[in-house]
Amino acid sequence: MLHKNLCEMEWLMGLAYSVRQQGGSRLAWQDVAGRFADPRECLASFLALEAAEVIAGEKPANLLGIANRRRPCGRNLYTLWKEWGAEVLAESGLAVRELADRGDSTLLLIYRPEALGGLVRRPDASAVLSRAGYGDLSDLDRVLGELSSRMGGDSFPHEIGVFLGYPLKDVAAFMGLVRIPFACQGPWKIFGDPRESLRLAEVFRCCRDRMAQHLSGCASAVECLNAGRRLFLSPCNESEYQN
Repeated sequence: MLHKNLCEMEWLMGLAYSVRQQGGSRLAWQDVAGRFADPRECLASFLALEAAEVIAGEKPANLLGIANRRRPCGRNLYTLWKEWGAEVLAESGLAVRELADRGDSTLLLIYRPEALGGLVRRPDASAVLSRAGYGDLSDLDRVLGELSSRMGGDSFPHEIGVFLGYPLKDVAAFMGLVRIPFACQGPWKIFGDPRESLRLAEVFRCCRDRMAQHLSGCASAVECLNAGRRLFLSPCNESEYQN
């Protein structure tokens, strides 16, 4: 059942949405990983790219799936995570919750505690989570514990879109809590007026592109991971959206 839930999540919530799948001339993690010989730096480059929107302050959290297999570069990110993950994230300001680990892969929620805690306590977000069966939303650790337990249950927790910072109208409509017509398929299913949702998706993509560019030229991936919003001081412009 857990395997089925993880597959459903990849389809539903856009877990596969990443720079490495965007095509064209955009840099992917494989393009920059070879620059970092140290295993901690290699892991940091992966985390920095996959959590770019969170580092930039544009998303409260991201899902990271790490398969337990050897990559073309010869390294296994799953074993690197198990050995070095806590150390690599120590100075980043990011927190992590392991939502599932099947041995052949692990699913991580990387988040900024202040951003995610503030989100789940917002009246509009807490209303969605309350209708999904969550109780006290004042304790973020308890809320994430509930989410983690639901990941291993019989039904998939579609409310995970709230935690990932997707527009609440899209999450609530997909969950069937409100009746809004389906508009289009982006990195997630979009309902109603798609303009703000598509703009947000482009902001997320821009964060990935910018982090990839930083990683292609920086001396230390750990420094990129720890730099936080300083790497994203200027907003994405229209030309970056269209590239």
